[in-house]
Amino acid sequence: MSNLISARELKELMETRTVKLLDASITFQIPSEAPKITGQWIAGSIRFDYDRDFCAHDSDLPHMMPNVTLFQQKAQALGLNNSDCIVVYDNSGTLASPRAWWMLSAMGATNVLVLNGGLPAWIEAGFETVEKLNEPQGGGSFLAKNNASAFISAAEVLKFSTDQSANILDARSKARFYGEVPEPREGLRSGHIPYSINLPFGRLLNNGAFKPLEDLRDAYADLDLDADKPLVFSCGSGVTACILLLAAHEIGFRSLSIYDGSWTEWGADTSLPIKCE
Repeated sequence: MSNLISARELKELMETRTVKLLDASITFQIPSEAPKITGQWIAGSIRFDYDRDFCAHDSDLPHMMPNVTLFQQKAQALGLNNSDCIVVYDNSGTLASPRAWWMLSAMGATNVLVLNGGLPAWIEAGFETVEKLNEPQGGGSFLAKNNASAFISAAEVLKFSTDQSANILDARSKARFYGEVPEPREGLRSGHIPYSINLPFGRLLNNGAFKPLEDLRDAYADLDLDADKPLVFSCGSGVTACILLLAAHEIGFRSLSIYDGSWTEWGADTSLPIKCE
């Protein structure tokens, strides 16, 4: 079953059952991102802010995955339950929402979908928007679970790299991967994790929406991955890596992990090895 839903499918779904709509838009700009749509939402949406709210507030790294207790408290405050039909979307396409999908799924939500193309696709389909988000009503019964493999640490990635025991995929641009340009964040080295593979996230999208399954399969087939090894995904700060992960999930890969600190952590830590070729 696909975790992607089209605008028209979502409209039809909303007419037949209760859907919890979560706006997972981010305020910071993703490289090559289309202009964000501001001041418009799908009716009934509430905010799912993983940059400021659903994150580890004690970390120096941006939007790190919170612990089980905090996630559960936040989810219940939004009125979420594990079995809810949840649809996440963002305001510039399908760029920020895949991370929200993976966070919720990893923590125990059983029916999470991503609006393919996001708010732009909804508007392009001719469907109405509203000018205000809904306020959370609380009262949710969401019970979070610890999924240690969903988001992994630098130490775990280092072991995978050293042992070459995982397929490590990097969603950044080719120029950033090979250290040909400076990193957007100041103070970071340029290059990539040794033995990682470059798959720029833009290759999987067309105008901010995921390409058809056959195109996603072709993109992954070109990488010559070792099917017996898990897949680990990295990027600049753990957001666009989830685009790669969602695409991999759509075409049947399992045993998937996000390196949560991504290059923001790896590029800043001089004790960690890098490659530029």
